[in-house]
Amino acid sequence: MAHDPQDEQRPLLAVSSPDENGQAPRPEHGRLEDDVIPEESTLGRTLDWKSAYVIAISRVIGSGIFAVPGVVLKSVGSVGLSLSIWVVGAIIVAAGLAVSLEYGCMLPRSGGEKVYLEFTYTRPRFLASTLVATQAVLLGFTASNCVIFSQYVFFAFDKEPADLWRKGLAIGLLTAITVIHGVWYRAGIRIQNFLGWIKVGLVIFMVLSALYVVVFQPAHSSSSPDEAPMTPFRYEGWEGLWEDSDWSFGTIATSLFKVFYSYAGLTNLNNVLNEVKDPVRTLRSVSLSALVTACFLYLLANVAYFAVVPVEEIKQSGQLIAALFFERVFGQNLGRRFLPLAVAISAAGNVMVVTFALARLNQEVARAGFLPFSRYLSSSKPFGAPLGGLIVHYIPSVLVIALPPTSEVYSFILEVEGYPGQIYGLAITIGLIWLRYKRPDLKRPFKAWMPAVYFRALFCVALLAAPFFPPSKPNPGQLWYATYAVVGVGIILFGIIYWLTWTIILPRLGGYRLEEKEDILDDGTTITVLTRVPKVR
Repeated sequence: MAHDPQDEQRPLLAVSSPDENGQAPRPEHGRLEDDVIPEESTLGRTLDWKSAYVIAISRVIGSGIFAVPGVVLKSVGSVGLSLSIWVVGAIIVAAGLAVSLEYGCMLPRSGGEKVYLEFTYTRPRFLASTLVATQAVLLGFTASNCVIFSQYVFFAFDKEPADLWRKGLAIGLLTAITVIHGVWYRAGIRIQNFLGWIKVGLVIFMVLSALYVVVFQPAHSSSSPDEAPMTPFRYEGWEGLWEDSDWSFGTIATSLFKVFYSYAGLTNLNNVLNEVKDPVRTLRSVSLSALVTACFLYLLANVAYFAVVPVEEIKQSGQLIAALFFERVFGQNLGRRFLPLAVAISAAGNVMVVTFALARLNQEVARAGFLPFSRYLSSSKPFGAPLGGLIVHYIPSVLVIALPPTSEVYSFILEVEGYPGQIYGLAITIGLIWLRYKRPDLKRPFKAWMPAVYFRALFCVALLAAPFFPPSKPNPGQLWYATYAVVGVGIILFGIIYWLTWTIILPRLGGYRLEEKEDILDDGTTITVLTRVPKVR
């Protein structure tokens, strides 16, 4: 029999000893034991190490480092506390990444959190799958980077368009990327790889520019009309590092959610493992490499901002902190036009990799039978790409871009995405602890350090409570400080109500039960069909 290289990765479930009758014991989780076997996409394993690294790092380095530092500084009030938030956020993210790595190496298949929750929480039946499907539809959007793309493009051309034009450009970008990934699969991968390396180079260039400014103190082009056209940089060192700090629990938690968003792509590869060559080994090396790269570049980028742009200007910059940085260093022409366009391209690259990954997550949800028209949404026809998953991703993204006011949409998106993410993160972390004690037979190519796992669980609980503590310096013109937490909880409650309705109430009223049946589509995709079976009276 021919040797299959994938067989070397398949014995992820340790073989149990037979019982006294010579029979192997029945697996505790039934057919879900199949989840520990690597599964290959109908599109094949097309992602090598470089493409996998870009999928992770390009998702991480998107709008976050070019927009979030200004928003965080405005919230917490001081440079010292802002930098501390980024350091603490990196530590928490590292603990969460360790949990995702153990799960991903143990269950090496596409779907990420969907696979982990379904494998761990088999009871109540269908609950975990329904909650993941609800999150995929209602929160699986790519809106924030589309908004940043639009803002930086108009900034580069010195335009102040109406809100309709800003939203129109953002939706236009999302539409173009959806078409590229849905029609030209391999071309989309090549484009996002190219844009990913541009992003890394842009952050390195920004850090080197700040170093040049601090060391050589050149003149700069002022962004203020009250100053002379060319003035020397007034680098004031780190005096007043902690001045005006807002130490309220709620403010710190809200800022951490924004930092978590900037690191969110570290687990992006877990969503597409069916298409990754040598998935276990690649996942381990890529995830750790991306974490080190992101932590190093983010900390240096924050120091670069604070070294060049005055603190008060940063607080007023909103999401345009990188534009102010480039304008002060390189002047009106290069700094205000060309480099902000580079940031816009970086945001577009982020939209590409997020769309690429979330479309596959949606496809996995559809394959499990938890979306309407699952047979069509699961298929890779007609262009050999997950077009159905792209459409599921496209619709909520457009709505999130179009409905809220542009002035508040960015921060609100980050917070609404972050809060339910901590709920699912807590569930996955507790599940990992449970599996360590209940399922020691599972083979774990990567094992998370248990103190880090417990730390992750405790911090999730703290972050879930924190938004309900009022800030010490409230802003009367903004939304209620805990609005995003209420919205996040509301989405999860909606998922629970939906689960109760279609799995318990309707079957009882209709006299049937739901059963899962395997089926294979014309393109070779294996799906699960949920069928109604009449109850025997």
